[in-house]
Amino acid sequence: MSVMKKATTAVAGSLFLVGMAAGPSMAADNSTVNDGLVNVTVGDVTVLEDVNVGVAADVTAQICGVEVGPVAVLGEAVDATSTKSVVCTDNGGPVTIIQN
Repeated sequence: MSVMKKATTAVAGSLFLVGMAAGPSMAADNSTVNDGLVNVTVGDVTVLEDVNVGVAADVTAQICGVEVGPVAVLGEAVDATSTKSVVCTDNGGPVTIIQN
């Protein structure tokens, strides 16, 4: 299954989480650090933008074929520190969680 097909399938399967786990509202200074939202890229293509860490972890874990828990911890660390994290490398390139 191609990377984009995996990403599309994972996003479709995870969309219900967005309504259930909406991120906290933006702070008065509009800071994106520790707002509960991150981006996911595959190579140089952004496959998820400004999504809840849980949704990003689920999609990334499905693309990489790994457990969701450790990916969620990485996602929370990225959100808190703004340090990007490469979860795995797929045919499309590195699968990376990045601060939004």
